[in-house]
Amino acid sequence: MSSIWPDHVDAAFLEGLRTLVREVVAPAADEIDKKDIYPSEIVRRLAKDGYTSVCLPESEGGLGKPFPFMAAAFEEVAYASAAVATSMITIFQAQQTVRMFGSESVKRKFLPRFREGLLCSFAMTEAKHGSDVKTLDTKATRDNDGWVIDGEKAFITSSSAAELFVILAQAPAGVSAFVLTRDMAGVRPYLSATSQTMGLRNGPHLNVELKGVRLGHEMLMGDEGKGVKVAAMTLDHSRVAAAAISCGIARAAVDGAIAWAKERTAFNQKVIEFQGIQWYVAELVTQIDAARLLVYEAAEKLDRGEDIARWGAEAKLFASRVAVEAADKAIQICGAYGTTTHTPFPRYLRDAKVYEIGGGSSEILRNTIAKRLLASIGFVPTPPKT
Repeated sequence: MSSIWPDHVDAAFLEGLRTLVREVVAPAADEIDKKDIYPSEIVRRLAKDGYTSVCLPESEGGLGKPFPFMAAAFEEVAYASAAVATSMITIFQAQQTVRMFGSESVKRKFLPRFREGLLCSFAMTEAKHGSDVKTLDTKATRDNDGWVIDGEKAFITSSSAAELFVILAQAPAGVSAFVLTRDMAGVRPYLSATSQTMGLRNGPHLNVELKGVRLGHEMLMGDEGKGVKVAAMTLDHSRVAAAAISCGIARAAVDGAIAWAKERTAFNQKVIEFQGIQWYVAELVTQIDAARLLVYEAAEKLDRGEDIARWGAEAKLFASRVAVEAADKAIQICGAYGTTTHTPFPRYLRDAKVYEIGGGSSEILRNTIAKRLLASIGFVPTPPKT
């Protein structure tokens, strides 16, 4: 690991995490990406040591740590493999949904299983609606025993291996959130024409057909009709994790470029000795330092519950942009070598770019930030004309 990056959490926590990442995650990173496979065994190994349950209380199998430790876990795993970190983020999303909105019986049933390696997916997206979760084709209807779900989710991250899904569906009182398991009758994940992605390749992003899926009353997350709020709160938390992943990608790209430039000779000197290259590196390190400071500040805001929508959006917006720039400039520093497929540099760029879209596109994030800033100054937008 490079020594140019300051630590933001306890060194003992990072030492054990980095050792596990170096020995277990890093050796498999290229294969996961090339074959587009969900890293089940690796994720379960991380879960065993608590890295998928960092913020859960110890009584529920977690490490009981503050959110900056969660951010560190995502950043360090992403340094080796953003695909593995992405597999962790869908677990984190399901975990936070159950923790914040689940009934006591659902919490007792599922929260302890995260330490055992429960694999999860956050299945909001539908083919016709994308980021617009206020309008859904998936329906939830009541019956005497609970709920019946019918519809289809599209392009779902981690769906190739997920055992637990969080879904949104249109109920009589409005969009509502539910949890369901893969082995329930009527749940059918399947490969579609859009399942393959260019980056964050942690297995095909399957569609999930839901046909007459019966759920007990307790599987409703929060109140009926409040599913958009459930999704927004969960995403406010996971955007900090996504921003940390972007920082991990950026650091790995810059470290790799520096390592190459230190050894490569051109025109009778090392590439790193050229002022233009040093300026690239200086600018990138400055931006990554700034992104990391914003990410860990946002994580502290999560602990304090302070305007988490704004800070999560700011962290992801900035860090994802920095990661794309870092990956792009790393390739530029390395020249033709950086474009070859036997190096990780193309993977860094593909992974970084996807996070400007997935988990909240940069355009959606700018809307969120602007909305929070207007609210903070007491500005009331003009109502739309009817």
